[in-house]
Amino acid sequence: MHIGLVGLGKMGGNMRTRLRDAGHTVVGYDRNPDLADVPSLAAMVEALPAPKVVWVMVPAGDPTRSTVAELKELLGEGDLVVDGGNSKYTDDAINAASLAEKGIGFVDCGVSGGVWGLENGYALMYGGAPDDIAKVQPAFDALKPEEGGAVHAGPTPGAGHFAKMVHNGIEYAMMQAYAEGWELLEKVDIVENVPAIFDSWRHGTVIRSWLLDLLTEAIEADEHLEQLRGYADDSGEGRWTVQAAIDNAVPLHVIASSLFARFTSRQDDSPAMKAIAAMRNQFGGHAVHTEPPPAARPTPTRPDHRAPCVFVTESPTGRRKRMGRGASEGEDGPDQREAEPGDEDDDRERVADQPVERGRYAAAQPGPDDGDAERQHDQGEQRAEGVGEERVAPPAVREVDPGPGQAAAGARQPGEPAERADDRPVLDVVRREQDARAQRDDPDGRDHLGGRRSPGRRRVGAGHGWGRDVSAAVGPARRGSCGAAPAPGR
Repeated sequence: MHIGLVGLGKMGGNMRTRLRDAGHTVVGYDRNPDLADVPSLAAMVEALPAPKVVWVMVPAGDPTRSTVAELKELLGEGDLVVDGGNSKYTDDAINAASLAEKGIGFVDCGVSGGVWGLENGYALMYGGAPDDIAKVQPAFDALKPEEGGAVHAGPTPGAGHFAKMVHNGIEYAMMQAYAEGWELLEKVDIVENVPAIFDSWRHGTVIRSWLLDLLTEAIEADEHLEQLRGYADDSGEGRWTVQAAIDNAVPLHVIASSLFARFTSRQDDSPAMKAIAAMRNQFGGHAVHTEPPPAARPTPTRPDHRAPCVFVTESPTGRRKRMGRGASEGEDGPDQREAEPGDEDDDRERVADQPVERGRYAAAQPGPDDGDAERQHDQGEQRAEGVGEERVAPPAVREVDPGPGQAAAGARQPGEPAERADDRPVLDVVRREQDARAQRDDPDGRDHLGGRRSPGRRRVGAGHGWGRDVSAAVGPARRGSCGAAPAPGR
């Protein structure tokens, strides 16, 4: 057959060669005169016998729309336009209706195969009326692989491009899965020779594919992909796939996630995570990171694999208090002890010894389960506001006599006010953790001052430099962090 081909780039040029190798006559036009067979679009149309068939392989959007509009003026009744680019399926109905005004047929065709299509053939997904498909069927047969690889997706304009769009969405997800697996293998020390592992997967496994072949070749040439930057563009089909899923109420978890992963790759610093850090600091006094962590700091590992949980609040003296797992022994000042087994610094700055106000940021390690900490904090705020239970007076504070000439670490000094009411919600955040720690350290029921703990009596801040007890005023009327009454002996 005779066919005109508009757009002779990477795919269009190879398609022209494959069609000619199959014995078809191709008249090609491209804006680059070095690639074109004729000087103009009009000259290409003039060189074709009737009925004229013109295949368009130009970028989606305005380039395709303007080309179709120009062909509408050059072609006549009985001729055919094939859009073989990656146009959005919704454009096809518009183009088909416009061409139909002059009796010109329209076929949309999704083409997959990339630069390898010349050798392996192109997968074709086309939509349009059967009579129009028949006019271009010889070209389809020449372009497709030897076995299979071509489908008439439906008679409605856009059916072919919709099928190709979903194909590309799946491609996004597959590439993301391979990439994540490669990153994990690169990260650990337990395996060696990652390229060899990927190469072994190419034979006999359920995940073998052409994409796997291509990734294996890439990491064999550059094992750690050090010549590339972790930045991935998207050409549009992934977005259209997700939008179509929204329009049709179809959950596309993996495809959507793979698209968003590409968006993430273009951020050096996440604005959304900045906002989350700011909100956590505002509602709970949680410490945040103001500078990138040092690159060469050691990272001790806690035996229970749980990171320290550090909450920052303001003490009556205006100095910051550190509470929870990872807070230091001693006074309200900074944590100055060396990292020990059971601590986890995680390359983050410790809290500095300076006053802090709500909204003032200080670098520290967040808790291992921020959701639980935030949930407990919210429950503490509700109790402080009298939500769901009787509001109680601030707990009494017991003075500690350390002996002549020696001040107790963290004990209330003369003239220092008692614990403020707005400190109580933060105490509730860590109450359960402190109770659990006291039970582990002192299973026979004796507190750290040598006395036996009585029912309804809690040691608050033990091991954290507070050096004070909350009396039985927080007994049955004051519930624990989850609303349960304190157990006898605690």
